[in-house]
Amino acid sequence: MLGEKMSLSHLVEYQKGAVVSKTLIDKSSGTVTLFAFDEGQGLSEHTAPYDAMVLVIEGLAEVKIEERLFKVEAGETIIMPANKPHALRAPTRFKMLLVMIKS
Repeated sequence: MLGEKMSLSHLVEYQKGAVVSKTLIDKSSGTVTLFAFDEGQGLSEHTAPYDAMVLVIEGLAEVKIEERLFKVEAGETIIMPANKPHALRAPTRFKMLLVMIKS
C-alpha cells in the first residue's frame, strides 16, 4: 500500500453488528487505523496515553470526551486529548480514520 493511491472508504467494509478495523500504518511513533462501525456499535469509554485524531469518512459518529458529546459528520475531525476518558458510538453506520501520534 505504501506509495499507492487508495480510497479510504473502500479499504474497510461494514459488517452487521460489528466494528471492523484495518491498520494502515503501525510504527513505534504512531498508528493510522481505518474503522467501519455498524449502526449501534461503538467503543466503550476508555483513555489513551496519546492524543488521537478521528476523521469521519462516511456517516455520523457520536464522540464523547469526558462529559461532552460531539456529533462528527463525514469530512469533520475531532481530537481526543491524551488521558481524558472518551467513547465513540454509531447512531448510524460510519467509517473513520484514527491517527495516534506517540512521539
